[in-house]
Amino acid sequence: MTAVKIVVDHAKCTGLGICESIAEDVFEVTDDGSLNLLAQDICPSRRAEMQEVIDSCPTEALTLVD
Repeated sequence: MTAVKIVVDHAKCTGLGICESIAEDVFEVTDDGSLNLLAQDICPSRRAEMQEVIDSCPTEALTLVD
């Protein structure tokens, strides 16, 4: 299976940290409020979890790419 990728639009991201609270091994909000991806290639078995993260982002800053 090919990994899926998470893409962050940093211009939209406000660093609220909802994504980090759902998947802390993938997302990290730094002290200055910027978002770091700890993993860009995500196992396809986590697709539903990543979709939850994307759907939870109030600024629509995250995209899942096959």
